Amino acid sequence: MYTAMIISGLTVDPITNSPIVILREVEGDQTLPIWIGVLEATAIASELEGIKFSRPMTHDLIKSILDMAGIEVVRIEVSDLKNNTYYALIHIKKDGKKRLIDARPSDAIALSLRVKAPIFVAQQVIDNSSQMEFKVEPEDKSEKGRKWQEILEGLNAEDFGKYKM
Repeated sequence: MYTAMIISGLTVDPITNSPIVILREVEGDQTLPIWIGVLEATAIASELEGIKFSRPMTHDLIKSILDMAGIEVVRIEVSDLKNNTYYALIHIKKDGKKRLIDARPSDAIALSLRVKAPIFVAQQVIDNSSQMEFKVEPEDKSEKGRKWQEILEGLNAEDFGKYKM
């Protein structure tokens, strides 16, 4: 079963400083927080605020391509939650044929705003999100995976130079 949701707002996780998009049930009180990237938060916030840039942003470009190709975005679904990672599907239609496209929820939400497509969330995702574990074990336990984990865990904001996080 899927629940219709809207974007209730954007906030920042005070512990990780990561942006969070908050989805809220259209006809109810259930909410779903989804941690997203800074660029995707910017794409969502700019569309919510009606901010237009002089050049098309990525999601605006995707909308233009879909429009030119005659492809309709029917809906987006936040369809799954595995290992603290959300999954989404973009439902599209062209010439009566329906297709599904795998996407990150943040990208799907940013696109849905631009094409005015409804957002739905699987009830199991809502239920499971309240049971998320915040201690994550790496999936790649090989020597190479451990080396990458050490590198990533050792990074800090200054390592990104002018590309501040």
